[in-house]
Amino acid sequence: MATPQALDGVRVLDFSTVGPAARCARVLADYGAEVVKVGAPPRKAAVQIEPVFHAYAGHRGMKRVRLDLKAPEGRDAFLKLAENADVVIESFRPGVVDRLGIGYADVRALNPRIVYCSTSGFGQDGPAARYAGHDLNYLAVAGYLACSEPGEGGKPPIPGATLADSAGGGMHAVIAILAALLRRGRTGRGEHLDVSVADGVLSLMSLAVDEHLATGAEIGPASGILTGRYAFYDTYPARDGKWLSLGAIEPQFWANLCRALNLEQWIPHQLDDAVQDEIRADLRAAFAKRDRDAWVAELAPADTCVAPVYGVSELVDDAQFAARGAFCEAEHPEHGRFRQVAPVLAGMQKPEAPVPLRTAAETDTEALLREAGLDAESIERMQREGVVA
Repeated sequence: MATPQALDGVRVLDFSTVGPAARCARVLADYGAEVVKVGAPPRKAAVQIEPVFHAYAGHRGMKRVRLDLKAPEGRDAFLKLAENADVVIESFRPGVVDRLGIGYADVRALNPRIVYCSTSGFGQDGPAARYAGHDLNYLAVAGYLACSEPGEGGKPPIPGATLADSAGGGMHAVIAILAALLRRGRTGRGEHLDVSVADGVLSLMSLAVDEHLATGAEIGPASGILTGRYAFYDTYPARDGKWLSLGAIEPQFWANLCRALNLEQWIPHQLDDAVQDEIRADLRAAFAKRDRDAWVAELAPADTCVAPVYGVSELVDDAQFAARGAFCEAEHPEHGRFRQVAPVLAGMQKPEAPVPLRTAAETDTEALLREAGLDAESIERMQREGVVA
């Protein structure tokens, strides 16, 4: 008998396609929620942009329904689905769902227990609420880019991962939804959640922001331990051109490293600003004597806080990730089997067999509408009229 998952029995209706709301839906599904992706039906003579097959990793284990929410019957069909939902996730610009007649007030009138999560770049109110943006913009306004090591000419970096969408938005939304479901368990009432991605990044930056507010210090690259001021928290090239990350903050880890590299003279000078350039030069010279993986094999087990800087093509074969079951197999009806990142967050159940993926044309529209109480004649009419797929 399968072990129950944390969110078994929780139904989520999700309007999102990409970005933070989609990341939120993925996490909820991996904790066992029944996630129904709500999208628009294909339009005749219109260009349909569909993700490539591997992108359906984001839809694994989810159901799909296609409704024209601009049509009255499509809106009414969605509201029927929402009557028995626990959570709605939307990522339109502020005000759009209300104009469509599918906003929080519309759903709450039919289902007072609904947890309605609106995700947006800057929130539902404020002077920037209606501004368009993407991950880079939210990292910019909340201080992340300015605290990262700059490129040539002081150019703020382009991060290699969508941190704002994933953590500032997606995980922010997940935490808020789970808290709201717990509160609903006590009060019997749902609520409207206003998830701002920029607010989420601000929360991630709280150590730096709080330091500035408390002391007036200007926080930026090389201003403190975590922004590159000291040689013990930096990256270094090895002989083969590959890179090592060094995070020896605690004195005992720094001492272990210095002894391993025959640089004992620097042990008492870990926080001496006057000699950081000299320490960095000696570390570079030491690391340049051997290849990256040779250094990792020696230093990582020796309590030195050294780790390899992996590219994506390397990390997928990492022994630690393999031991943790970080990857699973998926099977697409047209493209066969391939690996993808498994449900890896604590408490998620990993699949025991290849995860079946579906083509873009496959949906659960008719079955879900029947379950919601629509009769066959109404569904057939809406299909003829293009209101549903």
